[in-house]
Amino acid sequence: MTLNTPALTLRQQFAADIHRPRYHFLPPSNWMNDPNGLIQWQGQYHLFYQHNPFGPLWGNMHWGHAVSPDLIHWTDLPLALAPTPDSPDETGIFSGCAVRHGDVPIIFYTGTARPNYDTQTQCLATGSPDLLTWTKAPANPVLGQVPPEAGQTKDFRDPFVWQEGDTWYMVVGSRIQDVGGAVFLYRSTDLHHWDYLHPLLVGAAAVDGVIWECPNFFPLGDQWVLIISSHLGNATGTVLYFVGHYEQQQFTPTARGVLDHGRLYAPLTFVDDAQRRLLFGWLREARSNEDITAAGWAGVQSIPRRLWLDAQQRLCMAPVPELERLRGHRHSLPAQPLDGLTPLPVEGLALDVVASFDVDTDGQAGLCLAGTPDGSAYTAIQYDAATQTLAVERVSPQGRQVVMSAAHPLAAAEPLALRILLDGSVLEIIANDRTSLTDRVYVAGAECCRAWLSGARARLLHLHAWEMPSIWQWSQ
Repeated sequence: MTLNTPALTLRQQFAADIHRPRYHFLPPSNWMNDPNGLIQWQGQYHLFYQHNPFGPLWGNMHWGHAVSPDLIHWTDLPLALAPTPDSPDETGIFSGCAVRHGDVPIIFYTGTARPNYDTQTQCLATGSPDLLTWTKAPANPVLGQVPPEAGQTKDFRDPFVWQEGDTWYMVVGSRIQDVGGAVFLYRSTDLHHWDYLHPLLVGAAAVDGVIWECPNFFPLGDQWVLIISSHLGNATGTVLYFVGHYEQQQFTPTARGVLDHGRLYAPLTFVDDAQRRLLFGWLREARSNEDITAAGWAGVQSIPRRLWLDAQQRLCMAPVPELERLRGHRHSLPAQPLDGLTPLPVEGLALDVVASFDVDTDGQAGLCLAGTPDGSAYTAIQYDAATQTLAVERVSPQGRQVVMSAAHPLAAAEPLALRILLDGSVLEIIANDRTSLTDRVYVAGAECCRAWLSGARARLLHLHAWEMPSIWQWSQ
């Protein structure tokens, strides 16, 4: 892979930062959040993303741009979109999607204007054949505010567009004051003129959050799935999904769940040439603005995940198999009973781990990663069968403990299957293809690299752990 010189120089400056991921995508420097405009174009995967090119904290929203032949190795490209003074996007280019209209790539995004980002409208830009140059529609915005009868008062962003026959549809995330988050549905025949239909779905603020952001609405098998990022009105939020029937532009959910119980937010999906529904998500930081400023960067993209539904209408996911081609040296353990801690023959902060356990009804099983030699600091991934809970416990050398957990019931005789991606400060965990728990782990020093198995009244069925190399080749 070839990097342009400025990107290479910036990335090399962070080479000694143990918290910076090696095989997850992030920009050369500064701030990144939501994935945007995902599309496979002429065989290449294009990732756009929310980006502040001027600093490591949120602000000055542009769209960054990178391209990959395989979803794993990325090349940095020039900025795709920037705010235009005295225009509908004068204060920021917020999130959106990309579609293919014949042979023309088109981006939809939310433009924000004064005062204070409160004016949010949906805009369109047309791309050149190489996707390096984008021309904003002279008539932007193509969609203004929601009609008054919808009851929407503010927050109107993150368009997601798809085609059914000759008709285009768009959902936009929003809220209804004193009710809850909402997704509004629109229809168009030309992508430039949009008619309001109705709310696709409205949530209850106390249960589902006050604002719904970054909606994704798509078919999966014979069902339709709505993914929303639920904003709780402060710095927190979570990603929910609804599964159900969609007929005559009406969506009727029959099942729901949590897509991720940790730090993954604002995911975006798309269909690639192999007809896979793939998902990227923003992995949020878990450290202070002061620490982010000192580091000089913030935000990581998840490893892309393939999505499907199981027989119980649960949204299932797994890292794309392309990641397996990156794996380096493998360490394995045979089946064995677990009682206490068992050292693992692997070290480091860049690992891909596959493990499976049989756990008694009152047993526990899991792994400890990123540990100090004396065990005073570690990150424990633990399953408690009695409470049917999967948890991540981070313990610092000073004894500070942080716990994040998710309900994870197992069927009778179903083993616990874990896929764990550790990469610098990134920790992605997917249990039995259906429970996702992401976290950020900022170890105190390079000596935090030991690993152990842990368990009681449990049995390891198998474990493989691969050392993972960097996707950035400094010598090129």
